[in-house]
Amino acid sequence: MGSPHKKARALGLCSGGLDSTLAGLVLREQGLDVEWVAFETPFFSSAKARKASRTTGIPLTVRSIFPDYIAMLRHPRAGYGKQMNPCMDCHALMFRLAGEIMREKGFDFLFSGEVLGQRPMSQTKPSLHYVEKHSGLKGYILRPLSAKLLAETIPEQNGQVDREKLLGISGRGRKDQIRLAETFGLTDYPAPAGGCLLAEKGFSVRLRDLFEHQGDCTEEEVHLLKFGRHFRLTPRAKLIVGRTEQDNASILTYHNRERDVVIDVKDYPGPVGLLPGGGDESSVLLAASICVGYSKAPKLSPVDVVVKRPEGETTIQVIAIPPDDVRKLMM
Repeated sequence: MGSPHKKARALGLCSGGLDSTLAGLVLREQGLDVEWVAFETPFFSSAKARKASRTTGIPLTVRSIFPDYIAMLRHPRAGYGKQMNPCMDCHALMFRLAGEIMREKGFDFLFSGEVLGQRPMSQTKPSLHYVEKHSGLKGYILRPLSAKLLAETIPEQNGQVDREKLLGISGRGRKDQIRLAETFGLTDYPAPAGGCLLAEKGFSVRLRDLFEHQGDCTEEEVHLLKFGRHFRLTPRAKLIVGRTEQDNASILTYHNRERDVVIDVKDYPGPVGLLPGGGDESSVLLAASICVGYSKAPKLSPVDVVVKRPEGETTIQVIAIPPDDVRKLMM
């Protein structure tokens, strides 16, 4: 996978955080040809990676991996963390996919900004070993910030990388990384944050409900989990109610016009309601009453509600159900 007599090419996984940025700069400082790849799903974006690429000049490839990711997410081999976060299998999948790019484009090895001991589930020695094993890239994953605390990789053994110029950082502190950033003149980098929706309790509850009540799901259906209030009305019917104008716009952006039912309170300011995949008449009536309850419409009088189905629009009249009365249905 390369020769010590030529300039080595390294492909790194980039989140855009300080650690992954530093990993790329450390290797570039050695004279390596460094590039990054960032993977996108509805659970995490490439925005920070794109910014890191602009800041450093390190070329970046962005790829959407939703089908592969959702298949892994339904049945992660190593299970989930505290929420629906499959950190070890997530990393293994990303390295496996990066490995395909590595072979396709002639890179010599992969690298990441992982720091030993920084994250209790995914950055221990056993978990790093797990990722190597299940990505099929044993020996070809270099972690420049903690390399001196880990076994030598193949690019170190064959002289493509100078191990003495790598680091031995460990733990959850960031003092070493901040000092290193100063040496590179790096000042504009994001504060540490998870950045992954799968580690958030509220989002995980909604995702678990989605998995439990339907087989396949689309990327748009996953995006919808981010917006509004979610109510499980029946095993087959779910309602999403916008909280803000931005929520309303996002719900309409991601809804499926060929399957979903949209509910709009007529004549009064209020939320957009969405029944993904539709619902029977009783579910539509309940959904409309809930939406009126969250609107500015009168609470004790019949209110017109426009129901937009794929086959056309109808107007129905319902009386508001107060939000407190349906809180038990909320996810």
